[in-house]
Amino acid sequence: MANRLSKIYTRTGDKGKTGLADGSRVDKFNSRIESLGNIDELNSIIGIVLTEKIPNDMKAILERVQHDLFDIGGELSIPNHMVIDEKKINFLEKMNNDLQPLKEFILPGGSRISSYCHLARTVCRRVERNLFKLAQSDKVNEASLKYVNRLSDMLFVLARFLNKINQHNDILWKKEI
Repeated sequence: MANRLSKIYTRTGDKGKTGLADGSRVDKFNSRIESLGNIDELNSIIGIVLTEKIPNDMKAILERVQHDLFDIGGELSIPNHMVIDEKKINFLEKMNNDLQPLKEFILPGGSRISSYCHLARTVCRRVERNLFKLAQSDKVNEASLKYVNRLSDMLFVLARFLNKINQHNDILWKKEI
């Protein structure tokens, strides 16, 4: 693979603009850039999850998710470029673990790894809100919108599953304390 970045400091963003992969320049506070930053944050949190002890099959899923998030970032960097498709959405939907049905809301926590998954889930929801906001003014791949929605659900299930295998209980919300 050729070197893609010959230098890190370009100084081209010093005045509040940043470049997209298609060569266009936009404000750093542009909705597209906001979405890119939030996707990067989500991918970083998933990277933290991957530093913890998790089953190999879960690790493989999260590594694949990281690549998919990078692809969504690519879609945002190149307007009208689409990579995410129904196959990737179906992959997320297949992840369903043997968990007890919820009768109460749960609070983030239980174990550290579960808490990281909940953090990733909440950032994923922000990504989803940003992408839907962007879709009001620019074209956003519908499959990416679905993917991010399914991903937040998958991260919720993963948080519960990791609590279960680490023998931690989910923390149930109590209406009145």
